[in-house]
Amino acid sequence: MAEAESPPEKTTVNIRMTETFLEDVDGTWEEYGFNSRSEFVRAVLRDALKHPEFNRADLKAMLSSEAEIREGRTHRSDEVKADYGLGESVPDSDE
Repeated sequence: MAEAESPPEKTTVNIRMTETFLEDVDGTWEEYGFNSRSEFVRAVLRDALKHPEFNRADLKAMLSSEAEIREGRTHRSDEVKADYGLGESVPDSDE
C-alpha cells in the first residue's frame, strides 16, 4: 500500500498595508465567499502567477469601467447609434 503524501508545509508571510486597504480586502473576500483572508490572498496570488499578461493597467481599466457602469455613465450601442444617426442601413433592392 502506498504511503499517503502529506500536504506541503506552509510558511507564514507578513505584509504591510493601510487599514483602509485591509478593509477593502476584507470586504472583498467576504463578498466573494472565500473562507478566510488568507484563502483569498492565496487565490489572488495564484491567479497573478498563472496570468502574468493581466497587468495593473488592465485591472485599473476594468475597475474604471465597472465604476462607470454602476454610476450610469455608460450607454447602450443602440442608444449611441440613434443619437448620432448611425442606425443600421439596409441596402437598396433592385426588385
